[in-house]
Amino acid sequence: MVVMQSARTPLSGLKKPTRRDVLFTALVGVVVACLALFGGVGESAHRPDAFGWLLLFVMVAVLAWRRHYPMAVFLVSVLPEAPYHILDNIHSAPTPTMMVAVYSLAVAGPRLRTLLITCGLVVLAVTMLTLRNADQGAELLRTSGWVMSVALLGEAVRVHRNYVGAIVERAERAERTREETAARRVAEERLRIAQDLHDLLAHSITLIGVQTSVAAHLLVADPGRLDRAALADALDGIAGTCRDSRVELRTTLQVLRGGDAVDGTRPPPGLAGLDDLAAAARSGGAELRLDVADAARDVPRGVGAAAYRIVQQSLTNAVQHAGSAVHVRVAVTYDEGAGELRIAVVDDGPDHPAKAAAAPAAGAGARPGYGIVGMRERARSVGGTLEAARRTDAAGFAVTAVLPCVPGGPEGVETVEADPAEPAAPAAPADQAAPAGRPGARTAFTDRSRTA
Repeated sequence: MVVMQSARTPLSGLKKPTRRDVLFTALVGVVVACLALFGGVGESAHRPDAFGWLLLFVMVAVLAWRRHYPMAVFLVSVLPEAPYHILDNIHSAPTPTMMVAVYSLAVAGPRLRTLLITCGLVVLAVTMLTLRNADQGAELLRTSGWVMSVALLGEAVRVHRNYVGAIVERAERAERTREETAARRVAEERLRIAQDLHDLLAHSITLIGVQTSVAAHLLVADPGRLDRAALADALDGIAGTCRDSRVELRTTLQVLRGGDAVDGTRPPPGLAGLDDLAAAARSGGAELRLDVADAARDVPRGVGAAAYRIVQQSLTNAVQHAGSAVHVRVAVTYDEGAGELRIAVVDDGPDHPAKAAAAPAAGAGARPGYGIVGMRERARSVGGTLEAARRTDAAGFAVTAVLPCVPGGPEGVETVEADPAEPAAPAAPADQAAPAGRPGARTAFTDRSRTA
């Protein structure tokens, strides 16, 4: 059994002909049989004997595999013609099998092979018949044009199929590209929305927490000497922060719903909004010094929005980790020679005596989030860089950013792709988010990835 199975193994690998190929082969066999029985008018040849019929059967039967093995089928179909014609059988009978074999070989290509084999076949057949019978050789030479015509037809079909296949491949590749682009844009939009929500909630929640702590302190510290004006200011600050957050949240939700009617009366935040940020931080108890160079205020809108978000997140981090009484210095300058906007946000850390008591109230239970990740992403989105680390000269934390720009230049900023070597970070939860913007704030760029 093992020997018999191994003997059948080579044949078991043959591809099975399709039903259409079998029917086509049967049709060719009918035509060949009709020519062998009723053809040969004016020929001196006779009808094929048993051996001749066997040769015709072989020439026809192998045509069922012409699509899978065109070269092998051509050889098996054409080679038996030599003994068939030598035995002086009706010479027109095998013509259909030769034409089908030549056509299949031409369709399979390549062109040079088809040309050499077809010409060689015609020359060989004409030479053999001419040596045996000059008249028959001349007759075959006159009819060899049919073989060349079939070869040209097969070549034309091959070229057409290759052309159509190339068009289909390009269409499929374009469709895949469109799908990949759409998927990438969906992912980018998710990151952008996550960043907007990140910015929206963290800063507002931090301010509300600080202002609530201030109000509670005023109520509990000395009820007999209650400073009603300070308490009212703290509560008004909470209400204003809630209103601003609600407006920006409504804008973000309109984008999520796919609506186009977004409030366009309020421009994206820029360096002009830093004064409001400073006022909000001071209202929560922070001691803040803000220095913005006049030349820096005329930067493109996209760069200004990124700078605003970076300063906003830096202030949020300072209040969260160093307490509401933190001392912060913010400097925004413009280097005309390098065409760069430079940002520096430095705090003196939670060890400052004046804020030691306030730090636990503001930062209790805080967990490390994605604030620095978001700032680096903002800087990278406009082609800049950002460094954030603890100060080496004193206690506290320092954030420095360099954003390339041209004052008064175009408002659109080209998005810079993230370094593919940097791992992507997940979307930040709301309580670990980057800072929120002013009312109606929207970023003017696309976020690509997050870095640790």
